[in-house]
Amino acid sequence: MPKLNVKQKNWLLSAHVAFGSIWFGTALSMIAIALKNSHTTNGDELYAVNAALKLLDDFVIIPSANLSLLTGGLLCWLTIWGFFKHYWVIFKWVVTVSLITTGTVWLGPWLNAATSISDIERSQALSNPLYNFDIKGVLIGGAIQTGFILAIIGVSVLKPWGRRVIKSAEASTALKTETKVN
Repeated sequence: MPKLNVKQKNWLLSAHVAFGSIWFGTALSMIAIALKNSHTTNGDELYAVNAALKLLDDFVIIPSANLSLLTGGLLCWLTIWGFFKHYWVIFKWVVTVSLITTGTVWLGPWLNAATSISDIERSQALSNPLYNFDIKGVLIGGAIQTGFILAIIGVSVLKPWGRRVIKSAEASTALKTETKVN
């Protein structure tokens, strides 16, 4: 398996940090915009804000999240960190894949539906229970996701959990043999 030299690793790590930062910053901005939008009564403004949120999701959140996952995978594959050697890397993988999955399965469709409803109904969308469910789901789910992205960033910096202890097959066999002898 080829490994990166220090300069290559640093460039890849910089790209990974940039994509994660773009993902976090855009998600945080979307929360602020969605909160501001919760008091809008003008139908045109309602649709415009939802369309802006959808634009940010489609052209910034989705690419930056996926590129963060891709660069993270490359860092695991092409450096000594590996995929399963460190608990902090495993945590990042599980949470990142979970965030992308929940965004794809729930948040994206809810935002798309809210945008479509506000496009058709304008201010009447505010009294549509489906619109209210979708937009609240986007706001609450987006806030939870943003919190988890922040947690990923914190774990990346602090690396709070150490390296996993992985016993080799030889060490395990030697331990079994020693136990039988005693």
